[in-house]
Amino acid sequence: MASDLPISPELEEIDGKIQDIFRALQNGFQKLDKIKDPNRQTKQLEELTGKMRECKRLIKEFDRELKEQESRIQPEHNKQLNEKKQSMIKELNSYVALRKTYQSNLGNKRVELFDMGAGTGDPVAEENVKMASDMSNQELIDTGRKQMDETDQAIERSKMVVEQTIEVGTQTAANLKGQTEQMGRIVNELDTIHFSIKKASQLVKEIGRQVATDKCIMFFLFLIVCGVIAIIIVKIVHPNNKNIRDIPGLAPPAGRKLLSLEALGN
Repeated sequence: MASDLPISPELEEIDGKIQDIFRALQNGFQKLDKIKDPNRQTKQLEELTGKMRECKRLIKEFDRELKEQESRIQPEHNKQLNEKKQSMIKELNSYVALRKTYQSNLGNKRVELFDMGAGTGDPVAEENVKMASDMSNQELIDTGRKQMDETDQAIERSKMVVEQTIEVGTQTAANLKGQTEQMGRIVNELDTIHFSIKKASQLVKEIGRQVATDKCIMFFLFLIVCGVIAIIIVKIVHPNNKNIRDIPGLAPPAGRKLLSLEALGN
């Protein structure tokens, strides 16, 4: 990094790591020319591929830090830092092309193809590592605006979901309140029914006791009537029996009436 370009310690540290990887890649490809064994060449290519992946990650981190500090950096310096980032992307892509050339010469299909967007599936990450020769400043601005529009749309969708959730929650709370009030009325009605059943049970018991008392009275009256009828029958069958007393209010037998009339005549 140029000494006359002020940058933060974070950016300077990331830039230092990227430069170390570029030096390691340069030495690695020089060493690869001296290796004759295909297996060792394949292993060396795999190691270089891992370094290129690490370099791609650091370039993304550099771009993220640059965006976070964009408001604190002068526009001219920010432009220079973006150009520096794009030059690093271009240099990395040159090593990628060189690796593919060695791989094509080896004809080794075991080495994984180095795709700048592999493993992420993130269109934003793919745009961040695009070659500088393929993207101008206007394209960068357009891409940034597009990403901002997509972010705004996602935020609006999230707001709509939140509003719908709040509405559903309010409706559910109202339904629960109505159901609670209905349950309260049902409990009150059940208490009233229970009280009515209790009073009805007491009334049935009282009626039962009155019916039992009336039955007892009727039974005793029946016994009395039967007794009177029995005495009358006995008097009629045995009119001269002195052991049976006359029933008050009943006429004496016919024999006694005749005797009384003769005594009066004498």
